[in-house]
Amino acid sequence: MRRLIAGEIHKLLATRLWLWLLLAAMAITALYASLQIAFSDDPDTWTPPLTTPDGQQTLFAAAASAASPLVAVLAAIGITGEYRHRTATTTFLSTPRRGRVIAAKLVTYGLVGIGYALACTAVVTAIAVPWLSARGIELSLTGNGLPATTAGGIIAIAFYAVIGVGLGALLREQVATVVGLLIYLFVLEPILTSIPALDTWSRYLPGPADNALTGITLTNQESLQPWQGGLVLAAYGLTIAAAGTYLATRRDVA
Repeated sequence: MRRLIAGEIHKLLATRLWLWLLLAAMAITALYASLQIAFSDDPDTWTPPLTTPDGQQTLFAAAASAASPLVAVLAAIGITGEYRHRTATTTFLSTPRRGRVIAAKLVTYGLVGIGYALACTAVVTAIAVPWLSARGIELSLTGNGLPATTAGGIIAIAFYAVIGVGLGALLREQVATVVGLLIYLFVLEPILTSIPALDTWSRYLPGPADNALTGITLTNQESLQPWQGGLVLAAYGLTIAAAGTYLATRRDVA
């Protein structure tokens, strides 16, 4: 398994896509965090005041909100690229069990997700500490539930990586997988979660589950408990990964 994971890491580093997506995630994180701080005093804002633990947790959860979709896309490309560039045959034939190849990709991109989470959390910290201090707001990085928010963000992003690999194994077509992910995450899910009549079940979608796990509190939405969000997100990730692994081991490679 170590050899397979090392091979996946080598493939990942062979292109700079991981770097560009990391920089994009960090830039989006900076934008989210800056906007939240800048408009925190607006009476129409959907986030709690930054003087409260809920507000600070929501601020630091921006790291997961920004990185999760891009990690899912990177992970999906990591497996669909095998089919697009016709290297899947070589990859799968080099290992007697195809499931081990999928497992290696799951581990690799899960670790990448953890790296993205740490980098984006560092961006939020670099912005929040001096800015809130200048506004006279006390911020303790070891209090107010921020360690739990950081841990939740790491877990959430890792599960999005698992979802990306699993979905890529299911669909195999790179364009369809990536476009489908982006449309769902940035168009369909926001529409569904913005309709109050659907709140009783839309909170169980991946995005709201991610929000619950990382501690995001919005005044216009009801959220699950963090542990419930974690279970829901884990269920999505493990189910999609299991289905993708099963089909990858049963279908013809070509």
